[in-house]
Amino acid sequence: MDQIRQAVHQPARKSAQKSAKPTFSELFTPKLVTVWREGYHLPQFKADFMAGLTVAIVALPLSMAIAIASGVTPERGLFTAIVGGFIVSALGGSRFQIGGPAGAFIVLVAATVQREGVDGLLLATMMSGVFLLAIGYLRLGTYIKFIPYPVTVGFTAGISIIIFSGQIVELFGLKLGRPEPGPLLPKLVAIGEAAGTLNISATLVAVLTIVTIVAVKRWRPGWPGMLIAVGLASLVVALLALPAETIGTRYGGIPRSLPFPALPAFSLDKAIAVLPDAVAFALLGAIESLLSAVVADGMTGRRHRSNCELVAQGFANIASALFGGICTTGTIARTATNVRAGANGPVSGMLHSLFLLVFMLVAAPLASYIPLAALAGVLAVVCWNMFEKQAFATLLRASRGDALVLLATFLIVVFRDLTEGIVVGFALGSILFIDRMAKSIAVEADLPLVPDDVADSSGRAYDASEASDADTVVYRISGAFFFGAASTVGTVLDRIADQRKNFILDCSAVPFFDSTAANVIEGAAHKAKRAGVRFIISGASPQIRRTLINHGVKRPLVTYAASIRDARAQLNGKLETE
Repeated sequence: MDQIRQAVHQPARKSAQKSAKPTFSELFTPKLVTVWREGYHLPQFKADFMAGLTVAIVALPLSMAIAIASGVTPERGLFTAIVGGFIVSALGGSRFQIGGPAGAFIVLVAATVQREGVDGLLLATMMSGVFLLAIGYLRLGTYIKFIPYPVTVGFTAGISIIIFSGQIVELFGLKLGRPEPGPLLPKLVAIGEAAGTLNISATLVAVLTIVTIVAVKRWRPGWPGMLIAVGLASLVVALLALPAETIGTRYGGIPRSLPFPALPAFSLDKAIAVLPDAVAFALLGAIESLLSAVVADGMTGRRHRSNCELVAQGFANIASALFGGICTTGTIARTATNVRAGANGPVSGMLHSLFLLVFMLVAAPLASYIPLAALAGVLAVVCWNMFEKQAFATLLRASRGDALVLLATFLIVVFRDLTEGIVVGFALGSILFIDRMAKSIAVEADLPLVPDDVADSSGRAYDASEASDADTVVYRISGAFFFGAASTVGTVLDRIADQRKNFILDCSAVPFFDSTAANVIEGAAHKAKRAGVRFIISGASPQIRRTLINHGVKRPLVTYAASIRDARAQLNGKLETE
């Protein structure tokens, strides 16, 4: 991005320059401290109390389900949410982030446990925490934004397919004659061979769980659908004495307290063996956490501190491993639930962890009655929600290049490897960007090597007086608007509703938009609509306009104008909207 400037306020540019190099303290001050400085009183605590309780009710069955799917005992998921989740909220750079075990890690964690055992998993988790600390303190978190949007969508969709395939055995109560294979195709073959061992009771429990979650979400969206579904399934299995396997029959229940912290078994050979796993945990944790923080920002209009967030994730993973937990990361669904529940700040996340601890201390014996098929049903719903169907379809339609990046990432993640999928997707996205940038260069004949200075009065230069209306703010973007610049532009566009009624975004100097940029503009347009701000895009080329429209940036969210002057004419009712 060559430059992005506000065409009206010169003071805004000066203030931006002053904040261009934040101090160490500004970068790494936890949001908890920020909230306390703003003033934290009883009304804020009440809001955080209710939000924390709501998230804890959602996290209780989900944490156990993710742990079981990852190849470890269910209490390790609770340890992760309690210890890791508390530290993520207490030290993190996001106001609303909820930390805990995440579905995205299931495949990696299960592979590590199968290859290196639980001790190897704990060591890899602790090492990943150290790597996350290094990434954060070296301020490398800023560069996570260079991962293109099609890569994240394809990666998430691929993970959802892999996780669901791992739940088929529990969903139908199958008995495999051999250990369940990790790769998708051999796994499906093994499942097909075991089709004759179908357990009708387990299948009905899974169906009951899924139907209950969907029904509660539709007719009582404010109720904790997952907890209700698991509780109902447990009650049915217990009362009818159905032959469905439960946590008690397989694992003997869960403990009623946290274990004492202990270092995982360490040796140099073991550390070298789990090093690739630790690196994968750290990279995926950084991506997942910052994506979750960005989602929270989009829902609330706040801004997270990316490097501070990664430092918190590092400490959380180290602490989680000390208490026998698995990988901790920011969780998008639980973070979104926290926001929707009315959270005020990080205290809600800390309370969510404390509530989980209370649940474990009080209700641990009841967990023995939870059917494994019910937890598999919970994860089946999670997988359905993880697969961003609308975004997937939009990217397939947007352009051949974005579709290629999306499908390559998705297919490699599903049939090969998670890390390979990200690397290949990122490489293809970079090549595609370079190709598009090369095509956007234009050569004009008969121009001097150094152009003459042209006075503003000539009518050719950008006229700042066009933006003098106190009710209208005008931004002009110059240069290529792509995934690397999306964070910068998004920060500026966050101020569009600052006491203004109209917002004009001039794109006349933008040669190229990609899908990530279009996604940022779509988010800004929705925010403007919620704030009652009229949003007009001026000067967009036909190609850019087509990209934006394909991503849903169209009426009634926005209108288009050929120039800033035409946009002002629209506002004054002198020109029809496009």
